[in-house]
Amino acid sequence: MNKYLLNGKLTAKPGHQEALAAILLQASELVATAKGCRLYVIGQNPDDPHSVYITEIWDSKADHDQSLKVEGVRELISQAMPLLDGPPAKGQELELLGGAGI
Repeated sequence: MNKYLLNGKLTAKPGHQEALAAILLQASELVATAKGCRLYVIGQNPDDPHSVYITEIWDSKADHDQSLKVEGVRELISQAMPLLDGPPAKGQELELLGGAGI
């Protein structure tokens, strides 16, 4: 299976986790129709009140990269950046082996 799987974690400044999550949920709606998007979900860990987690599955890395050109995505990125507690860390790229619903 040659899918592209990306796990990411963004850490918000104190008090901004909900706003960051809301922006990422808006982004998920925009990229849901992008070519190759199989999954784009946002989560949180109750034990980590400042972070928001993103899990993405794409048909290819190229499809993921193209999703950054979807109308409105760059605007959402610019809204999210001031909420972050430092620069975003590079997401964890994994080889997708398979699973239910894929």
